[in-house]
Amino acid sequence: MPNRSSPNIIWIFGDQHRAQALGYRGDPNVSTPVIDNLTRHGRSFDCAVAGAPWCAPFRGALLSGLYPHQSGVVKTPSPLDPALPTVAKPFKEAGYHTAYIGKWHLSGSNDNVFVPPTHRGGFDYWQGYENNNNQEFCSIHGSDGDTPQRLQGYETDALTDLFMSHISNHCHKPFFAVLSVQPPHNPYCPPRSSPYGPPKRAADIQLRRNVPPVAWVEERARQDAAGYYGMIENLDWNIGRIQTRLRELGIDDNTYLFFFSDHGDMLGSHAQWEKSAPWEESIRIPFIVSHAAGSAALPIGSCDAPINHVDIAPTTLGLCGIDVPSWMQGHDYSGNLRFAEDGWSAPDLSDSEPDSAYLQQIPRKFHPLCPNVSWRGVAMRDGWKYVCTPGQDWLLFNTREDPYELANFVHNAKFARQRQRCWDALQRWILKTNDNFVLPPRDPA
Repeated sequence: MPNRSSPNIIWIFGDQHRAQALGYRGDPNVSTPVIDNLTRHGRSFDCAVAGAPWCAPFRGALLSGLYPHQSGVVKTPSPLDPALPTVAKPFKEAGYHTAYIGKWHLSGSNDNVFVPPTHRGGFDYWQGYENNNNQEFCSIHGSDGDTPQRLQGYETDALTDLFMSHISNHCHKPFFAVLSVQPPHNPYCPPRSSPYGPPKRAADIQLRRNVPPVAWVEERARQDAAGYYGMIENLDWNIGRIQTRLRELGIDDNTYLFFFSDHGDMLGSHAQWEKSAPWEESIRIPFIVSHAAGSAALPIGSCDAPINHVDIAPTTLGLCGIDVPSWMQGHDYSGNLRFAEDGWSAPDLSDSEPDSAYLQQIPRKFHPLCPNVSWRGVAMRDGWKYVCTPGQDWLLFNTREDPYELANFVHNAKFARQRQRCWDALQRWILKTNDNFVLPPRDPA
């Protein structure tokens, strides 16, 4: 059993929130003062990725600690096998109360169907919905009764109300609590009013440099982004409400907030939309671990650890001092959340951590305006990224020099060494995880 000093853990994540769409990351279109402030009291993993940038595959990997092809959750929709243990199990065994509130999307449907208790990941408390694409009309069911109950008001606001009420009633023991919301997933419909000012105007949106100057692409990108950024600002405001409640309860000094997303959104970059693409706007996600009281409990600043979906659960357990179960395939990056022996800086772990993250789109995705192909890739710790389709090279970028991915070097002989280094890393991931993907031929040495 844990003692009272065992930290509380809160996961907060939205759907389709790309890493670039935050104030502290330099996006001029959005105001996110609360999230920006999280980075001042913790660690920002600025190289975090959604290794499978699609709703259900990411969520299955997040909760099980298994890669999508290992858990069977390879597409949306796909059910997570209820026989598989989730991250709730080691937390419960350590004496934690576990709670999940919000979007689930692991019961095998794209509709808001009933999620049986056996399919709720083993959480002590589960109150949510399978899937919903109407932020003003959302029904939930679960531990408070399996009769669907319509949320009152905008989804993120109402789920935050429910989340705060639950932790208020369960703060007498250590807890691991998850808040999962649909926004800023499309349709890009923000609430009618914003705490950060009037609604965004499409004409005011500054597009990323990799949105091609094609009239219909720019027009749609601006229109979608206006609503998208309004949804993010609403989420930011709600995170601030949670912080206030933690202070009121007197538990902020013993609570860590993990903020991330399940994948990004292309929003017209490279003339692509939504997710399942290997470009930065789709695979890069925000990932911040912050101390709720704003104390110096964590090393401050950013790190380049290539944390992936399967790594989030092990890292969370590691921060709590809980042994990572042997079934989890991810790496425990919690060393980045501890001070070095001198107490003033985070330890340098780059030599003991993975040098890359594994990227996957397992089945072809028959969806308009995103790549209709299976692919694999690696995001290297030094910024290089390589992606291939079955038997064919596709992309090679140096994302540190070229964050907008405008220079594809995959067929450029000058960069053959970098292509081969990435190919080798990708082959190691395929062998290590028992994937059956067919790589392109290796360049002759």
